[in-house]
Amino acid sequence: MSIRLRLALCYGALFAVIIPLLTFLSYAIHARGQYDDLDRALVVSAGHAAAEAATSASGPHLVQGKGDLEIALRLYSPNGILEESSLGTEVLTSVNPRAVLRAQAGPAYDALTQLVPPLLTQSPSPAGGAFGLLVTPEQRWRLYVLPLHGTGRASGSIEALTPLGREDASIRGFPVALPIVGLMRLVVALVGSWAIAGNALRPIAKMIHTAQSIALSRDLSRRVATPSHRDELGQLAATFNEMLASIETAYQTQQRFVADASHELRAPLTAIQGNVELLRRQRTMSEADREEALVELERESARLSRLVADLLMLARSDAGTFLKRCPLDLDAIILDAFREARHLAHGQVLQLDPFEPARVEGDEDRLKQLLLILLDNALKYTPSDGQVTLGLCRRGTDVEVRVRDTGIGIAPEDLPHVFERFYRADPARNRDLGGTGLGLSIARWIVEQHEGEVRLESQPGLGTTAMVRLPLCLCP
Repeated sequence: MSIRLRLALCYGALFAVIIPLLTFLSYAIHARGQYDDLDRALVVSAGHAAAEAATSASGPHLVQGKGDLEIALRLYSPNGILEESSLGTEVLTSVNPRAVLRAQAGPAYDALTQLVPPLLTQSPSPAGGAFGLLVTPEQRWRLYVLPLHGTGRASGSIEALTPLGREDASIRGFPVALPIVGLMRLVVALVGSWAIAGNALRPIAKMIHTAQSIALSRDLSRRVATPSHRDELGQLAATFNEMLASIETAYQTQQRFVADASHELRAPLTAIQGNVELLRRQRTMSEADREEALVELERESARLSRLVADLLMLARSDAGTFLKRCPLDLDAIILDAFREARHLAHGQVLQLDPFEPARVEGDEDRLKQLLLILLDNALKYTPSDGQVTLGLCRRGTDVEVRVRDTGIGIAPEDLPHVFERFYRADPARNRDLGGTGLGLSIARWIVEQHEGEVRLESQPGLGTTAMVRLPLCLCP
């Protein structure tokens, strides 16, 4: 079941509860209003008639009107005998005023209408009298009896009454009409809910269509149209576009990495294959040529082994592998890497300055690998009469490692890219055939695993400085 259909059904179920309730309230309030207005008119009319009867010099009597009055009046003696009546009420039977006063009849509307809370409507006050009902074959009559008092004793009763035929006929039509109107409202609510849900979910439908198109075409450059309003759907579309951009970047990076890795692997494999083919075909070659071929085989095999090891390490970094860290003396690792780097030098002066004891929390093998990568890069691109300086010092709560050389340097336009995989700055820095182009990428990963930062500063022809900052270990 679609979200649109579920929303429409939920709204429909809600309206199916609300509309009958509102329909009933409309009916009840309308009915009570009609009958209560008549009761109020009866109370007012009886009160006025009682006031006029009390001021008459000849005793209580009615002032006759023209007949066919909307509200008729009748005067009863203290014994309950009908003495006078308005014109038009001659056909009505008289009532017992005392019985009406004792009975205190309820409202003229039905019991269902009485379920309306009294806060929504206010019934008229009897004001000393009592309401009653008189039923004739033609219709019902609503009556109100008000006792008359004069000189301290009862002087009879005034009865005000009005026909209920028109109101009863009007109210009887409501229970038939209101359900039909309620059903029509429910149908309109369902159709409206369906339309509103469709309009609200239209951006999601567009996103689904775009995602399906991207899945079929594999065109990650496409984007979802962002709605003009910045509501939840607008944020979802923007987030979806950001996700597509991230996936596109990752895909392009992966494609470039695969292409670069294939290119880098092809070179040593081609050299190995060529030398093996040469050794197999030239069985009578000289010992010097054979030795040269074997040396190249060994060199290219070692290069291929390093490249594969570097690729595996970067694959582990991409997979989110974390290093196991423990407190260790960074100065001891610096000395060990410094001694090993001396064997990599080809005439350069390698010195240690400054050098301070420092303790960090990290992986000893990876920190040593980081230092050897930086030292190896510095030695490779520094001439034999140059100098490479390794330093260790404290900077507040951090420790800083510096590898400074006097080599060929890096151009400013290449400096932001040196940590990218397989990136080579210029032909001068490509002269080394033993490198893999992954060293600085691995170095950055190691530093990030130790919650530090690494950066390079360089000037062409003057040298390069690699700076690594790591947090000091506060544990003993």
